[in-house]
Amino acid sequence: MFRFFENLVDPYEAYAEDDVPPTRLWPFLLTYVRPFKLVFWAAGIMSVIVATVEIWLISYMGRLIDMIAPGSEESMWADHGLEFFFVAVFLLTLRPLLQIIDVALLNQSIIPNFGTIVRWRAHRHVLRQSVGWFENDFAGRIANRIMQTPPAAGEVAFQAFDAVTFSLAYIIGAGVLLMGADPRLLLPLVIWFALYIVLMRWTVRRVGPAAKASSDARSEVTGRVVDSYTNIHSVKMFAHHDREINYAREAIENTRSALQREMRLFSIMDVSLVLLNGILIVSVVGWALWLWSGGLATAGIVAAAAALTLRLNSMTGWIMWAVTNLFQNLGVISEGMETIAQPITLTDATDAKPLMVLGGGLEIQSLSHHYGRASGGIDKLSLTVAPGEKIGLVGRSGAGKSTLVKLLLRFYDAESGRILIDGQDIAGVCQDSLRQAIGMVQQESSLLHRSVRDNILYGNPSASEAQVIAAAKQAEAYDFILDLEDGQGRKGFDAHVGERGVKLSGGQRQRITLARVILKDAPILLLDEATSALDSEVEATIQKTLKGLMDGKTVIAIAHRLSTISQMDRIVVMDGGKVVEDGTHDTLLALNGQYAGFWARQSGGFISTEIEAAQ
Repeated sequence: MFRFFENLVDPYEAYAEDDVPPTRLWPFLLTYVRPFKLVFWAAGIMSVIVATVEIWLISYMGRLIDMIAPGSEESMWADHGLEFFFVAVFLLTLRPLLQIIDVALLNQSIIPNFGTIVRWRAHRHVLRQSVGWFENDFAGRIANRIMQTPPAAGEVAFQAFDAVTFSLAYIIGAGVLLMGADPRLLLPLVIWFALYIVLMRWTVRRVGPAAKASSDARSEVTGRVVDSYTNIHSVKMFAHHDREINYAREAIENTRSALQREMRLFSIMDVSLVLLNGILIVSVVGWALWLWSGGLATAGIVAAAAALTLRLNSMTGWIMWAVTNLFQNLGVISEGMETIAQPITLTDATDAKPLMVLGGGLEIQSLSHHYGRASGGIDKLSLTVAPGEKIGLVGRSGAGKSTLVKLLLRFYDAESGRILIDGQDIAGVCQDSLRQAIGMVQQESSLLHRSVRDNILYGNPSASEAQVIAAAKQAEAYDFILDLEDGQGRKGFDAHVGERGVKLSGGQRQRITLARVILKDAPILLLDEATSALDSEVEATIQKTLKGLMDGKTVIAIAHRLSTISQMDRIVVMDGGKVVEDGTHDTLLALNGQYAGFWARQSGGFISTEIEAAQ
């Protein structure tokens, strides 16, 4: 039975991804509600039915009291026995069945699946954002919003049916019951309900913004704490434990203050609710007693009115909390929308086709990108790289080398100019196909907190175990991998490497990254200080591996250690975002320009770029 209700909605069903999601709350939620349309209707109807049954039960208790009035002892069973039997059968069979359906729709169909669909689609949307988008926010805050928005959305859906629909149906049913007994009994209920709505409106209007402020504050705490944990080596290295504690305390205190303001609203609501409920009980029960004393109402009506008001008394606190909780969660969703509802700005063209790499030739035409600033980045850069050509890229810090690499990978869209690969503008091809055609080894190798095997397979998930081992051997990583063991006892290729590969040395991370690129075997290769983390002995071996890896590929290698690129087909020198020198090693030395100056100032084979830049 549970499985039937759990499978009424598939949270992973195919859907049309929207690059520009709605930025208003209800249209935003509606995009997730559509697959639940029939389930929500069924849940709403069942809430009304369950509320109606409960009102009927209270009414029947009043009727029962009238049936057992003095003098009815001898004839009660003869007159009403069959009625009692059918009521008992209803209470023991049909009522539990209705309750099961109502609860299963909420607990099995809606709560697990609605939160899942929000989390799944939100994560998919965020992963489609550009690298630049992620660089502008805390990873912890992004993750926190992705994690707290789905349960908030699920809670909103639950409360909409468990509290709002049920309570509205219950209050309407109570009005009908009282009016049926005596229309005058409806008056105090209507007055109470009007005052109750005023209190609820006052509370809700303040709880939503207060909840959003609390959620914002919690996300800030998460962002700061995760930032400290992620950079724990720097924290320890600079002995800034107290500084990080104070940095977190500031955000934690803001969270406490925001929560205090939110809780004050609930305290005011609770006190006001107790007063309102006292007015309800006194007015309805008092009026019913007055009618009874005048012979205008039966004892059953008094009992039903008393039971009804006491039930409403116990319900109103729950309803108020449920409704305010609903708006609390809407505040959390609003805060989450600041991340989840941001548009995808770096998208594939509508007619984008996969990149077809024939030889891997690159043509960069008047390329400019300054990250929205007046200077920095690259400026009207033009460069041609023939298919299979090996280019060394050098320059001072800030010359634009890393920016060029990011634009080649289309992590950003250039502000002007074009990049062509085999004559195809990369802005017009599918991003995935572009990045699948480019292999890159970065200066700072970052690994996933997964097994060594999974990290190497990231280059080619369909590769065989033999290919993984071959790539590890080629990257001079096989021997140390066999010696690895993590805290869970996993060994060798099954050992997990820690967040960003923190359990490995810089050289080990670099070699696993290199194995990943070897397995990828892309036709275009970008090397950003690919051997910077290696010791001299390993570097000499890896250089041989790199030479084999570069065969038949178009290569752009960024290096400060000029000896690693002196044998390249050409060396390109960048300065101020432009190409200032271009030629072979010998040609540039003879030119006696910047490259010759770098070469002359080398110490142990490194460019003194920082010193040169300062001069």
